[in-house]
Amino acid sequence: MLRGVKALRALGLLLLLLGLALGQKSGGGVGGRPYAPSTPPPVSPGPAPVYPTPAPSYPVPGPVYVYPGGGGSLGVAPVLVFLGLALVAFLMVRGLSQAGEEGPQASVGRLRLALLLSPRVQRALRRLAEEADTTTAKGLADLVDEVALVLLREAPAWRFASYEAREGTEEEVLGRFDAWMLEDRSTYQETFRHFEGKKVEAAYAPKVEPGGRYLVASLVLAVRGSLPPQAPLDREKAREVLLAFAASTPFTLLAFHLAWTPEKEGEGLTEEELLVLYSNLEKI
Repeated sequence: MLRGVKALRALGLLLLLLGLALGQKSGGGVGGRPYAPSTPPPVSPGPAPVYPTPAPSYPVPGPVYVYPGGGGSLGVAPVLVFLGLALVAFLMVRGLSQAGEEGPQASVGRLRLALLLSPRVQRALRRLAEEADTTTAKGLADLVDEVALVLLREAPAWRFASYEAREGTEEEVLGRFDAWMLEDRSTYQETFRHFEGKKVEAAYAPKVEPGGRYLVASLVLAVRGSLPPQAPLDREKAREVLLAFAASTPFTLLAFHLAWTPEKEGEGLTEEELLVLYSNLEKI
């Protein structure tokens, strides 16, 4: 009997997931990666330079200095120079080691907010996505600021949220960024995308269903340095994360992506869709 109940539950969940996959709502995305590991440009060999042969010269005797202390000693000056160079090298090594201990090389965070559906917010996010400069770090940093501003103004409409963060090398962080971005894109039918200067828009007929009352915005940000650590969320913590994202600069930003669903006006996510598509959301 118990096995039969479990089997029915599993079948019900499978049917729900299949229904969601077939009936995914519209979604939009915008962002880019204005960063690539620096590699030295290839140098093509050229002809060897030809220099004129210098004319022979004869040594001119110069003055001979004799330091007190006798014995042909070089004096204390070379010793002082050597000690100075050793001290500088020691301080540089200690400074680099302390810098490595102060914080991570790079971090990536993903903040998801589920808020009450608002056509005004949908239009604002679409406008930002269309007008953003997604090819430069400055353009993406400005986009983060504007997105954070739109969502902060809608704080009374926040209902659910989740936050994840990872640290590592820049390559590891960008790998995690790509994985989270792909995961976000898999939760909707992509009707608009503006990524690294390329815009794509797909034809789509909105699916209006009763009970659809939520909009989800997912922000994925990779930066040099640190982001707030992963922790349980409440409204104040979600606000702190948004402000921390907005504090990124063109010099620290490695990559950014905003995904939101539904993208088309008239559509909304139901609470059941939220629980299945975004299982780690917490009520705030």
